[in-house]
Amino acid sequence: MNFVGSHVLSVDQFDRSAMERVFAVADDMTPYAHRRRITRVLEGAILSNMFFEPSTRTRISFGCAFNMLGGEVRETTEVKASALAKGESLHDTARVLSGYSDVIAMRHPDAGSVADFASASRVPVLNAGDGPNEHPTQALLDLYTIRNELRSRDRGVDGLRIAMVGDLKYGRAVHSLCKLLSLHDRIHYKLVAPPGLGLPEETVDGLRGAGHQVAEYQKLEAGIDHVDIVYVTRTQEERFPSQEEADRYRGLFRLNQAIYTQHCEPNTVIMHPLPRDSRAQAQELDDDLIENPNLAIFRQTDNGVLVRMALFALVLDVADEVHNHAQPVTWYTAKRFS
Repeated sequence: MNFVGSHVLSVDQFDRSAMERVFAVADDMTPYAHRRRITRVLEGAILSNMFFEPSTRTRISFGCAFNMLGGEVRETTEVKASALAKGESLHDTARVLSGYSDVIAMRHPDAGSVADFASASRVPVLNAGDGPNEHPTQALLDLYTIRNELRSRDRGVDGLRIAMVGDLKYGRAVHSLCKLLSLHDRIHYKLVAPPGLGLPEETVDGLRGAGHQVAEYQKLEAGIDHVDIVYVTRTQEERFPSQEEADRYRGLFRLNQAIYTQHCEPNTVIMHPLPRDSRAQAQELDDDLIENPNLAIFRQTDNGVLVRMALFALVLDVADEVHNHAQPVTWYTAKRFS
């Protein structure tokens, strides 16, 4: 994959060598993301952060990633605060914003909308999530986290055993991660979902067609034994036809420390793309897991900044110049990173 000037719209753009390039650059970003150094390699560059769905981690991490490379960020956070509310097309919005920006990150509720927007943009566009379709940067940071967690155990990703739990129908992070993982060898997928929320059939067929093992379960306990990773996702209630229908699924699968101890291997890593639904009637990850050292959800969020910094550096062709623009940090930084 030639990153320079390219859009990042789908995990289908990536092969293993492209992923490894992203991860190698992400590793190089560690001193900057961890506030040991600063770099001004993108000083003067502008990111337009266009988020037309609610977001905390993705929106802020995109902005922070760009800031940490020295760039500036401009944001729109909802449709009603943009000209789209006045009937402007995505095509016209893209033409306008790409005159103001050097790169654009965009989230939109409709599948395929970010690709439509990118087709009219004159600068690179990064897909920050398009409805139930894809979330490529989330999948990259998830795989980067899996790589790092397994590396600490002297393991590689080939031969991974992973349980994916929850709303697999609408969970775009799951869809994208499944595709990226399938580029590796001998992946064992255990898909744990209630009836009606299983992984789309075409995705399952694609995984099996690529030579991977896929087993489907409707009970949590049966699906999480003998795995390296348990990847839990919330019920995507905003994708359902009605709130009443979404409520039928909330809280069906709840992973807590007792279930983990009884059914998981001692080193099974717990992941979640966040936000986790912490309301009493949901609790897909119980609060009693917070002290579990195998809970990787906050390592995931830290890794999101590294991966997005890497993507910005690659598409704007400064990956090899970052260290040449480095300076010492001059302010107090808490020891927040292990």
